[in-house]
Amino acid sequence: MNAYDEYMRGIVQPMRQELVDAGFNELTTPEEVNEFMATAKGVSLVVINSVCGCAAGLARPAARQAIEEVKPDHLVTVFAGQDCEATAEMRGFFEEVPASSPSIAVLRDGQLEYFIPREQIEGYPVEQITEHLTGVLKQACAQ
Repeated sequence: MNAYDEYMRGIVQPMRQELVDAGFNELTTPEEVNEFMATAKGVSLVVINSVCGCAAGLARPAARQAIEEVKPDHLVTVFAGQDCEATAEMRGFFEEVPASSPSIAVLRDGQLEYFIPREQIEGYPVEQITEHLTGVLKQACAQ
């Protein structure tokens, strides 16, 4: 591993841990993504995490707060720019939406039900993002 990769690994660890501590399962390889997707039944919340402070610094807290009110069946995350192959594999399951990070996907039985792209995260107050995601999760989990 080169010095830059080692440096970045240290920088992103708190960003990873923020979601792991909230109960998210981190998928770091394409195999882990495929295994999850092959067995995921019910509602899954997928957070495509990223380093970007202007948007990811809002997406992570919003996801954490939303699941305090509504808990889907599965919580998973991939890290764009860090676990590139895992992120590409996950994005392959909802190719109909442009790649965006950070972003949040709500899946039912592995099928995309709702997608919140970076454009609906960056620049919005965390409370508004939380409210948006909570509403989506309430609707998805009530079905």
